[in-house]
Amino acid sequence: MVDVTGKAATHREACAEAWVLLPPEARTALEGGRNPKGDPLVVARLAGLSGSKRTADLITLCHPIPVTGARVEVTLEQRGVHIVAHVKTEAPTGVEMEALTAVTVAALNVYDMLKAASKAIEIQDVRLVSKSGGKSGDYQRAEQP
Repeated sequence: MVDVTGKAATHREACAEAWVLLPPEARTALEGGRNPKGDPLVVARLAGLSGSKRTADLITLCHPIPVTGARVEVTLEQRGVHIVAHVKTEAPTGVEMEALTAVTVAALNVYDMLKAASKAIEIQDVRLVSKSGGKSGDYQRAEQP
């Protein structure tokens, strides 16, 4: 683990996204609202928020940092379920892993809740969209055509 003892706590933010691609039968199950476990989009949002706070428990060499703000958006779009997480902290190290964990955990919960309808659900394009703060400065993912 990297020693961050001498680093000052600064304001840092990160945004990440993921997609869950749904075969027709999984989309039908989601849109029909007949899931015995509840609404997959609501559960995914809550799971993503929880995941952002538990990152150091899941990522072996990740520092435990205080998550001072988190927002997870889960929307059904034509391509599938789009998940976006925005995470903030005041810490000596970045918050990118917390944002990436949030979208990944949210996506896994969508899969879990819809797997009875289809095992062909795919989680794709888990990626950092942006980050600000810290020694390495700001980052903004280039738009893809």
